[in-house]
Amino acid sequence: MIITIARRKYGLLLPVLFLLASCSLEKKIGRSANENVLGDPALKTAHVGISVFEPASNKYWFNYQGDHYFVPASNTKLPTCYAAMKYLGDSLVAARVIESDAEVFLYPAADPSLLHPDYPDQPLIRFLQSQKKKIFIAGNDWKEDGLGSGWSWNDYNDDYMAERSPMPVYGNVIHWVQERGDVPDSTVVYSVPDVAWDVDFNVTEHPRSFSVLRSLGTNHFVITQGKEKFKTTDVPFITAGINSALELLPDTVGGAVTALSDKKAAEMRNANKGHLRVIHSQPTDSLLSPMMHRSDNFFAEQSLLMVSHERLGVMNDDKIIDTLLKTDLSDLPQKPRWVDGSGLSRYNLFTPQDFVTILGKMKNEFGMDRIKKILPTGGTGTLSSLYKNESGFIFAKTGTLSGVVALSGFLYTKKNKLLIFSVLVNNHQASATAVRKAVEKFITGLRESY
Repeated sequence: MIITIARRKYGLLLPVLFLLASCSLEKKIGRSANENVLGDPALKTAHVGISVFEPASNKYWFNYQGDHYFVPASNTKLPTCYAAMKYLGDSLVAARVIESDAEVFLYPAADPSLLHPDYPDQPLIRFLQSQKKKIFIAGNDWKEDGLGSGWSWNDYNDDYMAERSPMPVYGNVIHWVQERGDVPDSTVVYSVPDVAWDVDFNVTEHPRSFSVLRSLGTNHFVITQGKEKFKTTDVPFITAGINSALELLPDTVGGAVTALSDKKAAEMRNANKGHLRVIHSQPTDSLLSPMMHRSDNFFAEQSLLMVSHERLGVMNDDKIIDTLLKTDLSDLPQKPRWVDGSGLSRYNLFTPQDFVTILGKMKNEFGMDRIKKILPTGGTGTLSSLYKNESGFIFAKTGTLSGVVALSGFLYTKKNKLLIFSVLVNNHQASATAVRKAVEKFITGLRESY
């Protein structure tokens, strides 16, 4: 009888000790969060959410407003990346084609690598150049607009807000170059690619810096020459579905390129089911790595559209987001408001716990080895000036908008524990650098202490 009572006492002791340890751990992390983040002068006006999760124990170590919604900025690229890793396979689909004796019918797949300067190898261009046939491009799978929901309209001229399209070319931007010679009036301005669009020069007596401004809603460019001997700038152009591809491809492929009517495109595809040839372009992770390392909005937007095309047969954000939230991401703790692929929109709302769950799914489904090649670590990419001592131990995605700083990712502690974390900050009025430094202190403290 005495032995039975002792066993019962001992059996109760372990849960009590574990509970005390958990409480102690949460309090210690809470003190660090208060000292380094919540109490930092840079975050006095801010709303903050923090979640820290240990996959090995399947336990949250710490939650501060982890179930609250925040504008996540480029942390929105995390669910986009997850979907792309899951549904785009090992290599990107550049297009599907139907060939006849005299014609090639091309069905684009939203691949952003076509004629992009990052990718010297261009399989689709090689294929088209080898054809001595008429080339037709279908645009009937495109069910989107060039600009995303909630994007800031007055950023239209900035290269980080290139328009989306079913068949991007040159990253959907024009690369403008000014070269000034030593002889007066020897300044040359040119574009890559060369375009036949309207160009005017803004004549000023006291030029300062070279700039190019595209008129809102048109491909009309106004150039201001600067004092620099050499200067470049990238300016997005109006895509208008497949129209930009129709205009810019002929010189490269060596022949005329014509739009295929929606009716004809549907008829041809229905008549040739099972006979569409798939042309692949680049390894998928060669797109996802720069997308996450430099927070490339254009790659992110096109990645989500590619997922939509592969899963649903159309390119549409609303439809693929709704599908993903009802299937692969139906287990998110709080249903997010997700509207675009990149996080340019302030309509996006996610919780820290949502990002912890998405990152956990990435780890479980694709493994840390692949993730480490896609997410930047300390001293690289968007973390180039941060976490330099934690290089190889932190792998995370940043996010920045006016008043928004976000960081979500993986951290290996000094005791080799793997943690998943998300820190979301909204409505701060300090510099983004000051907020990032405060978050860095907190994350570094986790690595050092545990």
